[in-house]
Amino acid sequence: MRLFIFLQFLFYCNASTSQTLKILTSGEKTSIRGLSVVSDKIIWASGSNGMIARSIDGGNSWKWLRVKGFEKTDFRDIEAFDATTAVIMGIAEPAYILKTSDAGETWRVVYENKTKGMFLDAMDFHDAENGVVVGDPIEKMFFIARTFDGGNTWREITKQNNMVADSGEACFASSGTNIKSLSKDEICFVSGGLRSRLFIKDKQIDLPMIQGKESTGANSIAVKNKKNFIVVGGDFNTPDSTTKNCYVTKNAGKTWTAPNISPHGYRSCVEYLEKKNWITCGLNGINYSSDNGNTWHWISKESFHVVRKAKYGKAVFLAGSNGKIGKLNRF
Repeated sequence: MRLFIFLQFLFYCNASTSQTLKILTSGEKTSIRGLSVVSDKIIWASGSNGMIARSIDGGNSWKWLRVKGFEKTDFRDIEAFDATTAVIMGIAEPAYILKTSDAGETWRVVYENKTKGMFLDAMDFHDAENGVVVGDPIEKMFFIARTFDGGNTWREITKQNNMVADSGEACFASSGTNIKSLSKDEICFVSGGLRSRLFIKDKQIDLPMIQGKESTGANSIAVKNKKNFIVVGGDFNTPDSTTKNCYVTKNAGKTWTAPNISPHGYRSCVEYLEKKNWITCGLNGINYSSDNGNTWHWISKESFHVVRKAKYGKAVFLAGSNGKIGKLNRF
């Protein structure tokens, strides 16, 4: 038994040291929460102060630009389709969605909402045509809008009973990953605050995440398939706390299990990589799991808001405050 435990310990130690982090760029006056990795070469990022970053050589060099007319806008999420086409989301009052077709040189407004209290949280695209955006509740209803033409036009979803928010419940615009397109027609998203839930199809499922304060709850959901999800979050006011900060489901939310070894604090983003491998990041570092979220290993104490894997490739990039962008090297 002692030999088995020792060998298991060595295996997990090896798993945690088989990934290293390389910082690619930092020092820009922007906090990045939007990240879209099209391929191993093409990466886009978006952040505060109207800033956009783009690389077409795998992160070796970056072009930074400030969106004209939106210099004070916080672009909390971005979806890129190739080296020249991307959609960005500006969060609040008014809320904007913009699109570029010329590598960010010019942008056109494809959606604007001046409703009082409007606050967009995240976007996700199932493919190059079908996408969805979620926002905080307006008149007790979560805001949802869909696009079916690559973000050129957006249609608000009419009020539905399954989108009713509880008092003090909202979404976090922390990494652009609290909503997922499960298919062309299906979405799911997670909430936090005084109550934390998973909204999927026509169901609202209570999550076992820490909740009860404005700073608590689920921040991000990653999807392996239609049954296997991992949700992360915690309390961003206590970034080192591991209390109820990560849960795994293998049956689309019917039951949830906590990891044997949880991520080492509040986590704002989680991403499925491949096979049994997942990654999550937050204010105090990065964790990696090679066993479908049962155990998480600290691979870096660098602070990041968001981590994304290439849609068409294997590269993994991260982004955070002060324009910091990193790349995960896996062996």
